[in-house]
Amino acid sequence: MTGEILFLCHRIPFPPDRGDKIRSYHILKRLAEIAPVHVGSFADDDRDMGFATDMQALTKSQCVLKRDRSRAIAGLAGLAKRQPMLVSLFESREMHRWVKRTMRERPIAAVMGYSAQMAHFVPALPPGVRFVMDFVDLDSAKYAAYGAGSGGPIAWINRREGRLLLEFERATARRADLSAFVSEAEAELFRCASGLDAGRVIAIENGVALDYFDPAAAFEPVEGISGPLIVFTGQMDYRPNIEAVESFAHHTLPAVRSVHPDACFAIVGRNPVPQVEALKALPGVIVTGSVPDVRGWLAAADVVVAPLRIARGIQNKVLEAMAMARPVVASREAAEGIDASNGKHFLIAADPAEEVEKVAALLADPERAQRLGRAARARMEERYRWSETLKDLPTMLFGQRGEASVRAA
Repeated sequence: MTGEILFLCHRIPFPPDRGDKIRSYHILKRLAEIAPVHVGSFADDDRDMGFATDMQALTKSQCVLKRDRSRAIAGLAGLAKRQPMLVSLFESREMHRWVKRTMRERPIAAVMGYSAQMAHFVPALPPGVRFVMDFVDLDSAKYAAYGAGSGGPIAWINRREGRLLLEFERATARRADLSAFVSEAEAELFRCASGLDAGRVIAIENGVALDYFDPAAAFEPVEGISGPLIVFTGQMDYRPNIEAVESFAHHTLPAVRSVHPDACFAIVGRNPVPQVEALKALPGVIVTGSVPDVRGWLAAADVVVAPLRIARGIQNKVLEAMAMARPVVASREAAEGIDASNGKHFLIAADPAEEVEKVAALLADPERAQRLGRAARARMEERYRWSETLKDLPTMLFGQRGEASVRAA
């Protein structure tokens, strides 16, 4: 036995139904194979709280708290403490108490944090207890990009958040035995920003559930769509996704429809904000809201697009579409970090004009689109199995003794 694991996660890592929860869910599954796991996490709403009971099948113990701190309160607290708002949003005395009690009462031999805002719950650890921090993305760079791309008070807030968050990320990485990011590009960016080397900052890439996102799997097809279908999937209250679909609906789709008049653009994802809902007024735009199974929409798509202008790490939406053997047109930002070839496994478009060209060309050449989709599926099978991307977790958490324990089991 290697001892037990404490896993701290900013959103309940169950079920895998949105980008950040997909990675945390598969990490939790892998951790549960290694040793008993104690999970401390937050729920955004009552729906998330309802999954806590289901998650117990994977955990030795757990603390799931409903997050109720508003951005306004978090912002004021952050200003007073010179603390990043992202961290202040997840402040909780109850979580601190649970972590301390778990560390005191259980034989915790390794702590894994998931996303920067959970790092402040990791206490000073006794000798021999390792700390692995999965930052996933370099969030400070995202806020810095927001601040650079606008003006006024909001830009100042984003620039401040970027600066403070980078300080926090650096301090956390200096405490951790190992810091992980979702791609080698993100890891290298942080190595340069932190001064830490590749022995301390690594990449743990995302994978894709190939038995689930499989065009041969059983799922309900989407009916009633006539004409070419272009699909975007994602959480639709997330700023980069909102900006992506607004850009595509306003700038790319009209030009595509000038060549393919019956083309439709389906925005598929939970919690569409009002400006996304408003896109339904545009010719050819469909806004689905939450759907029970995204695979039907992916399977129905003639082209899947990922026109994100601000993106960090590896985009699950792109991996899932490629696993479903769909032809994908992605921005450079959305394609970054994915080990696949432009023109062979997917197409990269630098701007809306190039999106128009590449989407319209695929709609005009279904055979080429099918070849691209088949190559995409083959690349996912070759490169992005979760069992492969997470195979080194025992060694990261426990050193060689962890790997030996898993083999013995």
